[in-house]
Amino acid sequence: MKKILSVALMCAAAVCAGAKDTEVSVLQWNIWQEGTSVKGGAEAIVEEIARLQPDFVTLSEVRNYNDVDYTASLVEALKSKGVEYHSFRSDDTGLLSRYPITDTLTVFPLCNDHGSIYRLLAEKEGKKLAVYTAHLDYLDDAYYNVRGYDGSTWKEIPIPATVEEVLERNVRSQRDDAIKLFIKQAEKDMAAGYTVILGGDFNEPSHRDWTAVTADMFDHHGFIVPWTVTTLLEEAGFVDTYRTLYPDVLAYPGFTYPSDVPGMAPEKVTWAPKADERDRIDYIWVSPGVKIEDAVIFGPKESVVRSKVVTEQTSDRFIEPLGVWPTDHKGLLVKLLIP
Repeated sequence: MKKILSVALMCAAAVCAGAKDTEVSVLQWNIWQEGTSVKGGAEAIVEEIARLQPDFVTLSEVRNYNDVDYTASLVEALKSKGVEYHSFRSDDTGLLSRYPITDTLTVFPLCNDHGSIYRLLAEKEGKKLAVYTAHLDYLDDAYYNVRGYDGSTWKEIPIPATVEEVLERNVRSQRDDAIKLFIKQAEKDMAAGYTVILGGDFNEPSHRDWTAVTADMFDHHGFIVPWTVTTLLEEAGFVDTYRTLYPDVLAYPGFTYPSDVPGMAPEKVTWAPKADERDRIDYIWVSPGVKIEDAVIFGPKESVVRSKVVTEQTSDRFIEPLGVWPTDHKGLLVKLLIP
């Protein structure tokens, strides 16, 4: 009996010793109409992804101009640089995977520019991964309304009087509808043993960022807004990678928008010329149990505020571009440990 028990303990120890976390890197990047707004921007997207080589890339503002499958062409361009990725055709968003894709799904189809969500399934080192990309509605950006701008035409409007008014306008965006469909599908994936990763440009700030400590900053005009998309995700158990590592919203605001685009006039970057519209609207969220090893902003340290370029004086860490910066957003690169 002692010998059997000893063997069992040795086997258990061997299993524990063999079990290790798998590191997975993910880049979320709004590439601003495939980099076409910036001279040399399309080539810069290829160069930067080839430099960083994350396991997965979640892209926003994929337009498939002239009916060309953008992610397929991006895969070919990366292959010419010796970097292999897999992709599938999608609209408005895009997904790249270093690993063969076993399944794809349209979770929220693009309709009248109200955003989209897609998903792929893949494996790394035996770990089952469901990776989602989202680009949510930009037509009804309620955080512009707070700053006195119409989110569709960018014309000046009266600032809303109450938080309730802000949230009423927010409903029109359909962002909540999209994220509820994500949550429903993600729960099925998790039940099937998949770790879920969601990257995207939400076009909506986080409820963790518009709090009492920031109420009189960044033209929040005293508003504390329980922004609904991030609230829904948090209530469903998903984890905001950046804010989990960096809970101090003042020291680590993590602004991803609007980014300065060197060589381009600031008035062509900011959409609310008299407003301080700095926000964190590009995110990577993960399912419970994932360990967050690192998260860093990808892009210039500079933002555009009231049509002027400012250098952020924060503790945020940056991976700065090597050459042309192709977009008015900054990206987010995270490293995860999958148990």
